Amino acid sequence: MDDARLAHAVAEAAGKLLLRIQDEDADGARGDHEANRLILDMLREARPDDPILSEESADDPARLASRRVWIVDPLDGTREFAEGRDDWAVHVALAIDGVPAVGAVALPRRGITLSSDAPPALKPAVTPPRMLVSRTRPSALCAAVSQALPADTVGMGSAGAKAMAVVLGEAEIYLHSGGQHQWDNCAPVAVALAAGLHASRIDGSPLVYNQPGSSLPDLLICRREFADSVLALVARHEL
Repeated sequence: MDDARLAHAVAEAAGKLLLRIQDEDADGARGDHEANRLILDMLREARPDDPILSEESADDPARLASRRVWIVDPLDGTREFAEGRDDWAVHVALAIDGVPAVGAVALPRRGITLSSDAPPALKPAVTPPRMLVSRTRPSALCAAVSQALPADTVGMGSAGAKAMAVVLGEAEIYLHSGGQHQWDNCAPVAVALAAGLHASRIDGSPLVYNQPGSSLPDLLICRREFADSVLALVARHEL
């Protein structure tokens, strides 16, 4: 099985497990723990030489010496999961030389798994564009950019759910400045790039993975036709 199919299979398997847990008791802590164990077991069996960076496991600095590193978030959107919502996700990605080379994002409650080897064709954008923001803590930057574009803001849960909404043509822009980690966006970025979307830091610089610290605090995923305008507005607001 190649890396892309492995990522897809692992994300789907974890998603099925999480659906059972959500239907039984919606326990986010249990979901994080059991999905993490399943993902690690599957990846270690299939790729025993590859290190893994997971939100739910202690970081092993030895990964920094490897060209290939799996970066996973077993349950992105634990709050939404515990509330019985559908805007949570499973992220499984492979970074090679710091680049998000392979990724799969499962949206289990929606019955969808999107992967970098078979992204959907992009649908036509709508006007005004729809900008996805955090449903619980949207940033002042997002508010300023959405007003200046202008764009209609839509609150949503996990980073993976928001990124995949852009991939699926349910929104045009996902802007985030409130702090994230590498596992929050590596798989979504891999899928978004494969789909032909723009993905970068909010200063326009590339997203680089397998770095010493886990923090990767800001992110822009959007239709390419909006990238320059959004980046210019971010720069203006940040001055």
